Amino acid sequence: MRWENLSLFCGAALCGTTVAITNFTTELDIIPGAYIVELNEDLDANSFMRTTQSEGIALRQTLNYKLFKGVSIQLDNKSADLETAISQIASQDNVKKVWPVRRIPLPNDTVIWKGGDGPESRKTWRKRQLSNASESYAPHKSTQVDLLHAKGVTGKGTKIAVIDSGIDWKHPALGGCFGEGCLVSYGRNFTGSDSEPLDCIGHGTHVAGIIAAQKNEHGFIGAAPQVTLGSYRVFGCNGGVAEDGMLAAFNQAFEDGSDIITASLGAQGGFPESPLAVALQRIVEAGVPCTVSAGNGGSSGLFHAETPADGKGVASIASTENSEILDLLLEGLYTVDNSSKATFYWKQGNFVDGHTWSNISLPLWATPYNNSGTECEMLPSDTPNLSDRIVLIRAAYGCGDFGVGQLLEDAISHGARYLLLYVNIPGSVYSFTTDKNIESYGFIQYNQGLEWAEALAKGSNILVDLPNPATANEVLKPDPNPEAGYISRFSGWGPGNKMESTTHFAAPGSYIFSTYPLDQGGYAVLSGTSMATPLAAAIYALVGQVRGTLDPNTIKSVIASTAKPNVFWARGQAYPYLAPTAQQGAGLIQAYDAAYTTTVLSVPEISFNDTDHLVVNATFTIKNIGDSEKTYSLSNVGAATAYFQDENMLPHFFPPAMDTKGAELSFNSEKITVPAGGEAVVVVTPTPPNLNSKRIPVYSGFINLNASDDGSLSLPYLGTSGSLYNLDPLDKTPGRMVGVQDGRFGMIQGNETFTFVKGPPMPGTYIYPLAGMSTVMGTPEFRLHAISLDPALNQQEHAGFKVFGMFKHFPIRLMPRATNILHIIDGLIEDDSYMPAGGYKILFSALRNYGDASKPDDWDTVVSPPLFIKYI
Repeated sequence: MRWENLSLFCGAALCGTTVAITNFTTELDIIPGAYIVELNEDLDANSFMRTTQSEGIALRQTLNYKLFKGVSIQLDNKSADLETAISQIASQDNVKKVWPVRRIPLPNDTVIWKGGDGPESRKTWRKRQLSNASESYAPHKSTQVDLLHAKGVTGKGTKIAVIDSGIDWKHPALGGCFGEGCLVSYGRNFTGSDSEPLDCIGHGTHVAGIIAAQKNEHGFIGAAPQVTLGSYRVFGCNGGVAEDGMLAAFNQAFEDGSDIITASLGAQGGFPESPLAVALQRIVEAGVPCTVSAGNGGSSGLFHAETPADGKGVASIASTENSEILDLLLEGLYTVDNSSKATFYWKQGNFVDGHTWSNISLPLWATPYNNSGTECEMLPSDTPNLSDRIVLIRAAYGCGDFGVGQLLEDAISHGARYLLLYVNIPGSVYSFTTDKNIESYGFIQYNQGLEWAEALAKGSNILVDLPNPATANEVLKPDPNPEAGYISRFSGWGPGNKMESTTHFAAPGSYIFSTYPLDQGGYAVLSGTSMATPLAAAIYALVGQVRGTLDPNTIKSVIASTAKPNVFWARGQAYPYLAPTAQQGAGLIQAYDAAYTTTVLSVPEISFNDTDHLVVNATFTIKNIGDSEKTYSLSNVGAATAYFQDENMLPHFFPPAMDTKGAELSFNSEKITVPAGGEAVVVVTPTPPNLNSKRIPVYSGFINLNASDDGSLSLPYLGTSGSLYNLDPLDKTPGRMVGVQDGRFGMIQGNETFTFVKGPPMPGTYIYPLAGMSTVMGTPEFRLHAISLDPALNQQEHAGFKVFGMFKHFPIRLMPRATNILHIIDGLIEDDSYMPAGGYKILFSALRNYGDASKPDDWDTVVSPPLFIKYI
């Protein structure tokens, strides 16, 4: 996200005079004064707290686990010099590492539809099955789960821990009980309550149903219905969770004997050194696979990896479009000429003032229609009075407001009171809210609109009966999805900040039908990578059951090598090249193929890194576990190269600019024969494409292994022709939120004077200078310093500058790209003292990736014009 100007940001957040304002704002949502402290094995939490006794330090949580031993603490933000205090703690011999505590937000998945508020709301649709048989459930068919079910593979004996908002285990499709012998048999509540981990949001219940829903009246089951679930509730009813609580949940799930841990959550990251990434890396290294959602930040483009999906060894799951779009629609009736009544399905429009349909039966009239897509013209001059008809309008993207443009106004000017609209591409029933002067309007499916328009064009008469929505029957209706199988637009892109592969493979995540809390309707349709991730976790259980192992690297590798790559989809069309692996990873999971392949690759992906750190010779091993000799033919199948930045060196949003020129690969041998039970080493040498390196072109593709009797396998790879060190982390774009602005949201020109009192900021009374900055790229460390105009006062050095001191709340470490920082300069610096009145410049600095903090040239810097502060 960018700030086009400060007033837009302040209007939505903190800077108005009628709302609370702090002197520090960041989208990282760091909890001031809260830290996770990892301890050496020979020091326990009690001993640490005794040796660190101070008035300003309190214990938040004890983190005493096999794989992570430490505490989280709270420093008094008012009286302690935070940076000095935490530096002293970090320097203790028995302290391994210290991290600030972030708040992890509730996943921003989209609720397409839910049953309603309470079990009574389900009565109108509950008897209508989603499908006639459980194995016609679309996500299972596209991922080959149905084929494993047909062989009796259901995940029996596997324990899957769900780290989420809890599970409504009272739901009959989720077992109806909690504890030993139940489907949801174990878990814990980490929201500060000793109660059972019951869901009050819905997210965790939806996830649980995707994994293990039992047979129900809607004809679908979970992908692994015979696993046992663990419910680890980290999200309370109000949303986000502190990072230390989530770290505790992951470790507890491991210690409770979970075979697989899945988490449909995260926050922007891209640094495998973050605490959650480190925790999950250790769990994976201890033998327990972890599946984590890749995030829903796809609109932000490349280098938007999330944590803990960026943990080493973790499986980060992208989303593909489901083959069906599910929507809850109303039943209506119609006749064509003298035909008998037929049923159609529609959705009621939303009015600002609450208008609704009553029972209406009127002839249908259509606006001009043709197949050229030019539906934006005015109505013809011979258009009749439309007040006694239902007007059918074909909406088209690009035709003004809501895709109807002038047509809507024109129809109203001809007396239209009732409207039915449909969009000009197949897909979901689109809708919008309006305050236009019409009595009622609604929406129908594409195919229905097309059928009616063509019948009217041939001279047929159509009579439409629209019942009152309050009494109409409701049906959960599938519609073919024209984007089926392609990566969802919202699915987050990698790679990590040092070119780590952070998207590994994909599963259906859009328009997913699953369980929901009983008091919220019992079932719902959601979209997000959160929905793809539990399906991947369930597939891990199925594949592990067949293969007799849940070794994380083995399962990840066979799933990746048998996945199905797809071409790139954007702007409503497919392109003639494969989607970058930074977006799709290895492609869509094929569970049956992964379960039964007799070829195992030693790695699930390869990163060739950037040009400064190019992996000249990457190696991997082919292991043939079959009963006969295999010959593998190796080739390079390139995917599209995606540019991170445009010609103006600004990051691309989705879709990024693409180039078909990719890397060339050479192999130590293009044909390798491996005996039964044997293995062979492959050496791969890349030649990156010769493209504009300043734009950071991220190339990728697949090493194709065509096996003589094991089909075609593939190994995804990526790299960049650019230098990540040379990529400036700070956004210096003119007109953006760069540098220092005055409290009236204008950029300072220099030598302005700001007068205020010492103490907490009072923006309604005084105008303060505001230091704002956005990151183009993730940075290991971000700092904000004051440089006095009196050289004698600048006694410190940083990034090649003599500085007076660093502002309070800094530095910020492991800052992701596209993070926005806003700091009110109220004179307070790191040691809780105030800068002397006088003139200053503000120094922004960000450590480059692969940079050394001790080297001035490794910092990207911006210096503001001078300003003056006075105290009253």
